[in-house]
Amino acid sequence: MFSGFNASASALTAQRLRMDVVSSNMANAETTRGQLVDGEWQPYRRKMVSLTPNQSNHSFQSYLNKELGGVKVSAIEQDTTPFKLVYQPEHPDANEDGFVQMPNVDPLREMVDLMGATRSYEANVTALNASKNMLLKTLEIGK
Repeated sequence: MFSGFNASASALTAQRLRMDVVSSNMANAETTRGQLVDGEWQPYRRKMVSLTPNQSNHSFQSYLNKELGGVKVSAIEQDTTPFKLVYQPEHPDANEDGFVQMPNVDPLREMVDLMGATRSYEANVTALNASKNMLLKTLEIGK
């Protein structure tokens, strides 16, 4: 009876985490000292959220017999694309040639991810409200 609520709640939680990760990426778009590796600072590396269905059995029969369980966050992964090199000889992290490694965060891509997460969040709020209204109308049948 409440599976629709549970599926919407899990999706809302997952989309909120996606928005938090995008916000973190945007906040660190210029961070050249994100992680200390072997005594050297590495720039901030972009993070991505991976979502999976909340069910372990993915057969067609299981989908017919079970209620939908929503989604869960399976991992927060780091983007392995190379860092950008920018010529800034006055920067404290510049190498001997004057180039600075900048994070692999593309603000345009982050905005597209943020818009997708926002739209998905809004769609799940709409589905949650529809489920709530259907239950309320069901209660009015007996009156």
